[in-house]
Amino acid sequence: MSDMSASSLRITEIFYSIQGESRTLGMPTVFVRLTGCPLRCQYCDTAYAFSGGEVISLASILGQVAKFSPQYVCVTGGEPLAQPNCLPLLQLLCDAGYEVSLETSGALDVSEVDSRVSRVVDLKTPGSLEVHRNLYSNLEFLGQHDQVKFVLCNREDYDWARFQVSQYGLTRRVGEVLFSPSHGQLSGRELAEWIVQDNLPVRFQLQLHKYLWNDEPGH
Repeated sequence: MSDMSASSLRITEIFYSIQGESRTLGMPTVFVRLTGCPLRCQYCDTAYAFSGGEVISLASILGQVAKFSPQYVCVTGGEPLAQPNCLPLLQLLCDAGYEVSLETSGALDVSEVDSRVSRVVDLKTPGSLEVHRNLYSNLEFLGQHDQVKFVLCNREDYDWARFQVSQYGLTRRVGEVLFSPSHGQLSGRELAEWIVQDNLPVRFQLQLHKYLWNDEPGH
């Protein structure tokens, strides 16, 4: 990419906070939140990122990230892969020496994402009302550097997710399989008990940011 200034992305926010989920839970992280998403999950907590935002050049994004001197950078949304220039942004962030993760719905192709990026693919459950959007061919491209996440609304979602883990051999395919209760819809304690009862080799997680900042934008 010879001219970064010629490429841009629509950005909702860039901020420095504590990672609330995934493998780097609890680590200070810069979040680059891209605007727009083709999905409408019923529990979505970032609907403010569906529209609006500001068009920012890749060079300016890199500059804003660098001001925080982070080790970790998370590119999220919305659905970041809905904007084609997300791919060169991920590459540039890796080139800059950051440990980069991508939070994606799994409804869009992840095969072209830079191999240095940890892809956190959120397989949508029946309770999300977007289960039909899952692009299962994405799983073929995932490896030990990547993660698969399930946000669970009820027991039906849990049983469905447990079947997906078994059917696709996810605990062997990827580095982390993450089970998270949908905030306000499923008790964390209940989900934890199901996982223990079934001796399921997945990582239980709560969304830390919801408890620290009540999920306010910019945290």
